[in-house]
Amino acid sequence: MSLAGFAGMAAGMSADGIDISAILLKSRDHDYLRRLRGEIEVSGIGLTLICGYTDFTHPDPAVRQRELDDLGSLMTAASVLGATYIRVTAGQAHPETARQDGINWAVEGLRRAADASEQHGIKLVYENHSKPVVWDYYDFSFPTDIFLEIAAKTEDTSLGILFDTANTMVYGDDPLAVLERVLPRVEYVHAADIAELGVLKHVVIGTGVVPFGEIFSRLKRAGYDGWVSIEEASHTGEAGVKQAIAFVRSAWNKTK
Repeated sequence: MSLAGFAGMAAGMSADGIDISAILLKSRDHDYLRRLRGEIEVSGIGLTLICGYTDFTHPDPAVRQRELDDLGSLMTAASVLGATYIRVTAGQAHPETARQDGINWAVEGLRRAADASEQHGIKLVYENHSKPVVWDYYDFSFPTDIFLEIAAKTEDTSLGILFDTANTMVYGDDPLAVLERVLPRVEYVHAADIAELGVLKHVVIGTGVVPFGEIFSRLKRAGYDGWVSIEEASHTGEAGVKQAIAFVRSAWNKTK
């Protein structure tokens, strides 16, 4: 499905916008990006966020610099496409990267990225991912304690938090306890669901173990009024997307 077709499908299901992976962009050429923006916006909705895969924990400093340079290029692309946000990650859990080195490199990369984002007018949001399909290893900050340490060490920057409803549970931890720690910085939410605690097995959103009511309640009490984006990964096609949108909208609206 083309991105324009995807936007049309989402609009037809009453979604208010779409977010996409950076790997779906065929080029970063400005003419291509301007054309793509027009094709998406014909649907009546726009692009909200691009998911990047920054790898600031690579042991080679030259690679870490290339990651930062590539993110700068992605920020320019996001501006052309009209997206407000870019999802950033700490990096991969490279076997040769020691814990403290990885934390230090991730913090340095994210701080430099946050500084650069202000020049582009783009908001960066940091996520504790589990295992992106484009990576060889799990996210370095998949472990909750590492994620929270990196988050704390970037607290004085413009870096926001993308809270994924499932990732902490895939690791085996309580998402509500983690949400409470980062709640003031949450600027984007990915709604995802899994079949059981501690297992990376996605299901149709609303049919698994994620406590959406409690998560949404805490977000609402904190005054959250940002995007809640469907991360539909159950491989059930359009039916799964439609069911997920209906569930999340209903769950959000009835939560106090």
